[in-house]
Amino acid sequence: MQTVKTDDIQYLLDVVPHAIAAHVKSENQDGNLLEIILDLGRLPEARFLDRETFLGEHEVTQADIEHVTSRIGTFSGDNRAGLTRTLHRISAIRNREGTIVGLTCRVGRAVEGTAKIIQDLVDTGKNVLLMGPPGIGKTTILRETARVLADDLKKRVIVVDTSNEIAGDGDIPHPAIGHARRMQVPTPSLQHAVMIEAVENHMPEVIIIDEIGTSLEAEASRTIAERGVQLVGTAHGNSLENLIMNPTLSDLIGGIQTVTLGDEEARRRHTKKSVLERKAPPTFDIVVEIQERYKVLVHSDVAQSVDAILQGEEGQAEVRWLDQEGNVLKEQAATIAVEPRGKVEAKKQKLHVYLFGINRPIIEQAAHEKGLDIDITDDLRRSNLLITTKNYFRRKPQKIRDAEMQGIPVYAIRGNSLQQLRHCLDTIYTGPKDEVVDSAMDEALHAIRQVKDGKPEVELSPQNAFIRRLQHLLAERHEVSSRSTGKEPTRRVKIVNT
Repeated sequence: MQTVKTDDIQYLLDVVPHAIAAHVKSENQDGNLLEIILDLGRLPEARFLDRETFLGEHEVTQADIEHVTSRIGTFSGDNRAGLTRTLHRISAIRNREGTIVGLTCRVGRAVEGTAKIIQDLVDTGKNVLLMGPPGIGKTTILRETARVLADDLKKRVIVVDTSNEIAGDGDIPHPAIGHARRMQVPTPSLQHAVMIEAVENHMPEVIIIDEIGTSLEAEASRTIAERGVQLVGTAHGNSLENLIMNPTLSDLIGGIQTVTLGDEEARRRHTKKSVLERKAPPTFDIVVEIQERYKVLVHSDVAQSVDAILQGEEGQAEVRWLDQEGNVLKEQAATIAVEPRGKVEAKKQKLHVYLFGINRPIIEQAAHEKGLDIDITDDLRRSNLLITTKNYFRRKPQKIRDAEMQGIPVYAIRGNSLQQLRHCLDTIYTGPKDEVVDSAMDEALHAIRQVKDGKPEVELSPQNAFIRRLQHLLAERHEVSSRSTGKEPTRRVKIVNT
């Protein structure tokens, strides 16, 4: 589908202990290594796109950690270091005395073709913001976008590079950014100052920024946009709604304020007298939510989308994805169903959930957003559901085996993220509500189109028996095959090309 340029992974393996490097080479036959984890007193671990595995049977020692730190650059204020003229990154975890007790060694890749999915958006000269969970490829797309803008469109591009994340370590930028210029940021707290300095001193047409995360950086972004310089950046959060709920970064999409309506206007809108409204035009004209690798959701009119979310009305977005040949396919997304703040009702019976390897604050946030009353218990016997990750489920530790023996349903999610836990709760609470059915049927229809376009098969999200039956009937109506696979509560429909 695309040309992949990967920094020689041998450079990274040369800095880790030899025994660990040997295990990595053995496990990394498919070339999908994401990072190597070295935590003091624990087994070294390798994380891949679709799995995690331990590297040998010997725990990491202080000597192993010093072996790595003595062979890399100096750690910056955010505890990150790199390897000169590569994109690999090493991040440190320290104890209270400042001693390094853990390392995350992330593989850096430059991938040609990743910017293609948003290139027409960037070509318009509008400000584009990328969002998505960690490790999904935001920086990779940003890096390739810098190269395309500088080399293909011949624009004056400056990359504001905090921790040398985009253009690699050392004073000479990595070739992955093409002819774009790079300004290094001495410490993350100065990123906003370097952003302004780039505009005032170097006359760029485009500024590339990774990880906008503070109110000062949001303010600097607005200042740059007001000076007529195009911005392409990334921000913390998975979705546009995350920005609306984030008081630090909401200025990126216009800022949010509370407005008191008159009695007549409140009755006309069918809302309370105090409502949320957008304060100003958004800094970023377009927001791109990266949902999966090579699949995004585009809000091409951020002002309209934000207003719709705040008013509890219907908004529009566009789904884009890359097919096997690297072509960009587009489809108008199903209308985004949004509930006004304060109108979420409690749904169904209370769940007693046992968590295994799941971040408790994240699932509590997901439940709060959806108005669900769930009880997170530490007693497996009191629970009526166990939630874990697919990685733990494959290993089958004792708690998961105990749950299966006691007949407690086990729900395994791909990753420990807010987006995955939202989907998990949606799946668990799948009564035949209209919006749930509509979403499931839209997904099935999209899969049917993909299969008719030549894709061998497409697996849908888990659904209850009622919705699966509707999906089978839809497939039959469109003259394609379908079958159910998996076990409850993750049983799902697969659309097949016959």
